Amino acid sequence: MRVIVQRVSRAALRVHDEPVGEIGRGLVVLVGFRAEDSTDELDWMAEKVLGLRVFPDGAANMNRALDETGGGVVVVPNFTLYGDCGKGRRPSFTDAARPEVSLPLYDGFVGRLRQSGLPVVAGTFGAHMHVELVNDGPVTLVIDREGDG
Repeated sequence: MRVIVQRVSRAALRVHDEPVGEIGRGLVVLVGFRAEDSTDELDWMAEKVLGLRVFPDGAANMNRALDETGGGVVVVPNFTLYGDCGKGRRPSFTDAARPEVSLPLYDGFVGRLRQSGLPVVAGTFGAHMHVELVNDGPVTLVIDREGDG
């Protein structure tokens, strides 16, 4: 499981050109899965994302987590996170999980984020989406969870 987390001052999501939702300050989370991933990774990753101390405190140090800021989350399924560009010009996506594996994992991850009580805007699996965001900082992190506990 891999996520790209971006701290944002605002973000909006459209699916098939229809608005789905927007947030002010918060996180945009792109999430991808491998065939080997399972529900074991979901709790760890949701806790990691929600607990990231990437928001400034009074001294402008990154010491505050999302729940301390009242922010929201935009979460977007993105199989291209497992794209391999090592050979040729066309990325290979053989490491990305097939939809029958990744859709239930995505739904489970979104569910775990929503359990936090924070506002969560979720993209639609397999749909064409537009993510509009203002990266704040910029702060962008890559988090991998390879199922190793």
